Amino acid sequence: MKSLIVSTLMLSFVIGFNGCTVTNHYRLNSNLEFEYIPKNERKTYELFADEQFAKEIKEESSFGSFDDEFKVEKEEIDPLEGFNRVMTTFNDFLYINVLNPVAKGYKEVVPQEGRVAISNFFHNITYPVRFVNNILQFKFANAGEESGRFLINSTIGILGFMDPASNEFNLNEHNEDFGQTLGYYGFDGGFHIVLPVYGPSNLRDVVGMTVDSAITPLTHTEYDEIQYKIPDRLEKTLGLKSFEVLNSTSLNLGKYENLKKDAVDLYPFLKDVYTQNRNKMIKE
Repeated sequence: MKSLIVSTLMLSFVIGFNGCTVTNHYRLNSNLEFEYIPKNERKTYELFADEQFAKEIKEESSFGSFDDEFKVEKEEIDPLEGFNRVMTTFNDFLYINVLNPVAKGYKEVVPQEGRVAISNFFHNITYPVRFVNNILQFKFANAGEESGRFLINSTIGILGFMDPASNEFNLNEHNEDFGQTLGYYGFDGGFHIVLPVYGPSNLRDVVGMTVDSAITPLTHTEYDEIQYKIPDRLEKTLGLKSFEVLNSTSLNLGKYENLKKDAVDLYPFLKDVYTQNRNKMIKE
């Protein structure tokens, strides 16, 4: 158990800035052209890809109605605000000055088709997390559809590098994690936590990540009986996750910068984006 907790904490240090879960596979970009939305951009913890959702939050918080100004709001408890602000600044610096430049170099070496295929592979192989959490939320049809996607993409799709389940069989994704499962059963998010490198989270979702890390094939655990685990050591787990983050970042270059450019105070803005998006995902 101690090894699992250590693995989870270390894992938090290598998961990068990513975007919100979305259901469409294409979206208008800033040049008014449709662009492909890669798998990793549609995963649960990818916070910054859904720019329109974030823009709506920013506009709502900036241009409230006259009545909103006199509304008595429940006082929000943020006991880690000082730490969270420091981590937000650290994460922002790390992303802009380290992860972003490395991802740009990676993009020049690996063509987009290859990077999308790698993103598809990582998404496909984390099927157990989505299956288990759909079952726990009594979404049995969704769990069945996820199973169908996994079988098709793992065979016809060549280990998941391609996505015929979406393109040929019209099987939809149903992204669920244990943080959403806890929310489904009524657990509040608790106080806000900004994790190093990973970014915004909360107490409920940190617990959720711990459980999901025991399920996903991409993390090492001390339970030898779990045969589908790919890495057998912590350093291999970190290597896999680092590569996944690098690949995902290369497919989302510029989106974080566009998101934050108009934010007056970055910490509460990212906090609101994360909180509202997670609440939206739990209700769906």
